[in-house]
Amino acid sequence: MEVSAAVWWLTILGIAALLAFDFVFHVRKAHVPTISEAAVWSAGYVGVALLFGAGVWVFGGTEMGAQYFAGYVTEKALSVDNLFVFLVIMSSFKVPRSYQQKVLLFGIVFSLVARTGFIFLGAALINTFAWVFYIFGLILLITAGSLFKSESEESHSPDNMVIRAARKVLPASDTYDGDKLFTVVDGKRVVTPMLLVMTAIGGTDLLFALDSIPAIFGLTQNVYLVFTATAFALVGLRQLYFLIDGLLDRLIYLAMGLAVILAFIGVKLILHALHENNVPFINDGEPVNVVEISTGLSLTVIIGILVVTVIASLVSAKGRAQNAVSCARRHATEYLYVERDPARREEIFRDLLAEEAEIRKLPEKYRARIREEDKLMDLLRRAHAEHDSRTSG
Repeated sequence: MEVSAAVWWLTILGIAALLAFDFVFHVRKAHVPTISEAAVWSAGYVGVALLFGAGVWVFGGTEMGAQYFAGYVTEKALSVDNLFVFLVIMSSFKVPRSYQQKVLLFGIVFSLVARTGFIFLGAALINTFAWVFYIFGLILLITAGSLFKSESEESHSPDNMVIRAARKVLPASDTYDGDKLFTVVDGKRVVTPMLLVMTAIGGTDLLFALDSIPAIFGLTQNVYLVFTATAFALVGLRQLYFLIDGLLDRLIYLAMGLAVILAFIGVKLILHALHENNVPFINDGEPVNVVEISTGLSLTVIIGILVVTVIASLVSAKGRAQNAVSCARRHATEYLYVERDPARREEIFRDLLAEEAEIRKLPEKYRARIREEDKLMDLLRRAHAEHDSRTSG
């Protein structure tokens, strides 16, 4: 599918306009989006992505349309998994809920810019060296293996190399000053934790690109489709975060499903590399007659795995338990240490009570394990004591 320079520029301007609209009408004024607001705008951005895909299908043909949708679905699924890490980072930095939109939008813009660079670099490597498909395939297989390991909220640390360097170079205040990036402390201009958390998000985004870009190149080598599928998967991610925030920890099998998808795409890439082989020590530099996986089959497998993964996660008692515990921990922390607005704190405490009620409905084996978590139980007790003190006073 040949894409003219005019279409490229119109697409880039359209995506930039969506991000600018998001900032001006939703992010510039700090607030906490309601579920209905997040749902409407999430559906709107998904609708835009689907309409664009329909246009690709009509004007580019069935094969190009299938490649776009396979890439979009895969990138969207990887983005949802990334949201979990964003949630951990923002919880670690105790970012007030109303300021999280700005952090997320920065993460989306940074990720789009960084991945665009990786996309063109990857395309240049593919066009120059056919053996790059072997490298991409191995990267995905290694990433898939790492995703099979058990992950939890505690296994993700925001203290990566980027943020450690930022802490050393940039003097930072201990508290937020609204959603400002800089403030003045004792007459000196310093950065706020807001800039540090954005740096942590940006540094993490670079790591995400290492599996995201090879994955989508395994589904399509058309640079325009790679770019648009990646961009539309990222645009609207902020709204999706606030929509499924309370379900993120419940998707306990998502990482496993993504591992299978990445392994599948890794095998697809290696088979394609063998089919196009020119590496001297493999089959004397001649192409290997192997079966290649079609785009239609790829799209079917990816959607099928995600459907099974999500349904299995939602019906799992273990998922319910993990989700209730994680949400209770976050809300207790927000109530005690993050939010200062009385109305917002009361709302958080009501959410905490609902999560504790959910925990009491769990099977006894899960409730017994939760009671053994001393730090969690102490956190909940302190939240209740703080609330009792406020309401009795």
